[in-house]
Amino acid sequence: MNKRDFDLLNEFNILYIEDEEDLLKHTTSVLEDFAKNIYSVQTTKEALEIIQRHRIDVIISDILLKNENGIEFLKYLKDELDIKIPAILTTAHTDTEHLLEAIKIRVEDYIIKPINIKELLNSLHDVLMPKIQQKEIERSYNIIKTISAVTDGKQVDLIRFIIKNLDSQNILNYSYSEIMERVDISKPTVIKLFKSLSDQGILTKIQNGKYYFDETKLPMPE
Repeated sequence: MNKRDFDLLNEFNILYIEDEEDLLKHTTSVLEDFAKNIYSVQTTKEALEIIQRHRIDVIISDILLKNENGIEFLKYLKDELDIKIPAILTTAHTDTEHLLEAIKIRVEDYIIKPINIKELLNSLHDVLMPKIQQKEIERSYNIIKTISAVTDGKQVDLIRFIIKNLDSQNILNYSYSEIMERVDISKPTVIKLFKSLSDQGILTKIQNGKYYFDETKLPMPE
């Protein structure tokens, strides 16, 4: 199997539900180095509040919480609220009943405590891989659509750079000089492309070195 790239996890938000405070703090402190955001809670009530306020990409939940059950919470999200978020269950128990329940609601993975961090990171990577691949597909599609909006083939590398370096709000935080340090391209070419994209409403200057990329203004490829 190819080595997993855990740096890819830094684009995703994780919700972690664990009622053991020490374990919650320890695992959270490790995952903070990899995830974009990790929201750590001890109850499903707190978890639901997080889900309602933030975009959550994956849930890690203990099964036997204090007076609660992680599997029942995931079933509630899916069946009652129609919220479908990939999930990884953790438990100190290996009994067949819990495993069958997890399989029944199609939980993506199941980890036995004590939690092995490398195993958890591998699981997160594999569970999030469809979303990672989808992001890459969307980026490639946007490159194609952006290229179709301009006519100069020499600008393709610059277009790839723009798409690759957009942040989560579709903001590009690079000045002309910073772009030229990273892409082998002349300043007139950069100016020409930015003007072309600006004229079509695709790229809007917010301030010096900061531009908003509006995907809705991209033309459909022929």
